[in-house]
Amino acid sequence: MKEKKNNFSSRIGFVLAAAGSAVGLGNIWRFPYLAAKYGGGTFLFLYLILAVTFGFSLMLTEICIGRKTKKSALYAFSSLHKKFSFLGILACLVPIIIFPYYCVIGGWVTKYFTVYLTGQGQAATDAGFFTDFISKPAEPIFWLALFIAATAVIVMMGVQKGVEKASKILMPVLVFLSIGIAVYVLTLPGALDGIIYYVRPDFSRFSFNGLLAAMGQLFYSMSLAMGIMITYGSYVPDSENVESSVRNIELFDTGIAFLAGLIIIPSVFAFSGGDESVLSSGPSLMFITLPNVFASMKFGNVIGLVFFVLVLFAALTSSISLMETIVSIIQDKFHLKRRTTCLIVLLLSVIIALPSSLGFGIWSGITPLGMSFLDFFDFVSNSVLMPFVALFTCIFVGFIVKPTSIIEEVEKSSPFKSQKLYTILIKYVAPVLIVLILLSSVANAFGIITL
Repeated sequence: MKEKKNNFSSRIGFVLAAAGSAVGLGNIWRFPYLAAKYGGGTFLFLYLILAVTFGFSLMLTEICIGRKTKKSALYAFSSLHKKFSFLGILACLVPIIIFPYYCVIGGWVTKYFTVYLTGQGQAATDAGFFTDFISKPAEPIFWLALFIAATAVIVMMGVQKGVEKASKILMPVLVFLSIGIAVYVLTLPGALDGIIYYVRPDFSRFSFNGLLAAMGQLFYSMSLAMGIMITYGSYVPDSENVESSVRNIELFDTGIAFLAGLIIIPSVFAFSGGDESVLSSGPSLMFITLPNVFASMKFGNVIGLVFFVLVLFAALTSSISLMETIVSIIQDKFHLKRRTTCLIVLLLSVIIALPSSLGFGIWSGITPLGMSFLDFFDFVSNSVLMPFVALFTCIFVGFIVKPTSIIEEVEKSSPFKSQKLYTILIKYVAPVLIVLILLSSVANAFGIITL
């Protein structure tokens, strides 16, 4: 029997849930190291400009498609035009691919949280601690299964009692913790140089690669082209002011990313004197470099614990949205009960996540396209499918159903102040930027260019 379609109970519930989806691991570690690598304030300036134009137009489009059709991504496009059913299928593949490997990283975060919770933060500073942990066959699987189970419990409770309620708790705590740690970091000796580097644009450091990196970060950070915003949009009542809500979601997402940079960049400046090789060390920044940074601080174990609580909550808010999207897709297709669907997704996700986890240990010799399993799945979803889905979404809205279909949806509740700008962005600007992201991501993956 098909269950009744859920809705968000309030505007703040929708905004916090959507913002929670957007705020994830990419905000906490990827944004700061990209900002450090591409000129600090220069990267920040580019990102903000893109957020209020490119990011706004894509997020608004997806939410409106969801609200207009009241369907998950699987059927949303086909309900507007039958020839675009393929786009719904591709959009659904993205969260299905991302969720399992994302939970592998979520498991790593959970492990580090328990390390600091039990007062063993000093152990995490050992050079081989992280690599020894992820290369083990069983322990990382335990932590990823625990992380997926925690996500499933929340999603199982439904949109209002699970997703919305969790977001109303986790998002304010995220903001509070981010501000608290940032304030503490700003008191560290040497942190001021990091703050200046981070917030002051230096346009002599502008580069095309930096622009591409800012576009890519915005694209992935805001949960675009994953079916998530379409799913969440389908839960939004027609009375909701969508334009204002999207602005608020962007504010939360960008604000958390900014605060993460304000925590990490001045911390590393204080620790290393601004060594850019340390700042731009990529994924290892969070699991290898930062434990050493925390160890150098007074009350380092406490700061490390609070930081990994922050990271864990950010990881959870995004995993909730990914799983909710997959559950919505399966329910739309097979009309199963929510609890049954969640249990199926939980079990299958653990199984599908095994290669990404074991790829750093006993399966490390298997390297599709010369990548680890986790990097391969990340490449297929983030570098190929997501830009492809976003590009065809722009073509679909810009030239098939026309921008007026989205404008009319926005104006169900309030006048659309930015409709002229939106039309230009969705028809002409966004497609060009997405093609650049697609080409550069693929070229970077195969070593043709280096971002």
